[in-house]
Amino acid sequence: MAMTTVNTCVVKPKFRLLRPKRVLDLAICVVMLPAVLPVLGAAAAAVALTSKGSVFFVQERVGRGGHTFSMYKLRSMSSDAEARRAQVEQLNEREGLCVKVKHDPRITPVGRFLRRWSLDELPQLINVLLGDMSIVGPRPALVCEVAKYPDHAHQRHAVLPGITGLWQVSGRADVGFDEMISMDVEYVRRVSVATDVSILLRTLGAVVSGRGAY
Repeated sequence: MAMTTVNTCVVKPKFRLLRPKRVLDLAICVVMLPAVLPVLGAAAAAVALTSKGSVFFVQERVGRGGHTFSMYKLRSMSSDAEARRAQVEQLNEREGLCVKVKHDPRITPVGRFLRRWSLDELPQLINVLLGDMSIVGPRPALVCEVAKYPDHAHQRHAVLPGITGLWQVSGRADVGFDEMISMDVEYVRRVSVATDVSILLRTLGAVVSGRGAY
């Protein structure tokens, strides 16, 4: 997929803060990948055996500086999920731009399990290795959502998007759009290795609790 840039107004943090963060990302990937590969393989097999379509779901998302990239996930929805998006938007249960439906009819039984334990996000370690994402950061948004952002919301694009972040450890889908943006902007202002480690320590508890995981 060709890289494009979404028009954003971004205040960039100092590079001296981002270099150690990149080192942390790579170190975590080196440690995690051997451990998660068997889990990823088992999850991928479950997706392939229980529903039609590709095992992986690839979608264009907006990253740092407004640049778009292809984000990888294990497919948790039916293969026609994108075509049915307009129907599901009418069932939106979350305030703001992002569509979240607790009992989304497009999610498969295996996909619901994967989402509950955040296993569908494991392929994003590839995005981290490629430099499109970080382990910690604001979640990468859809292009159609970013096109509707108010100006201040684009500050979240000052850093690489993440697999986990303040939003994820604070309730995920139970958190409204405006509050999510406030969390993301606060993260950009505080970005550091220490902040990332703090969020990583909270991530396990967030996954176990399952709050907002749908």
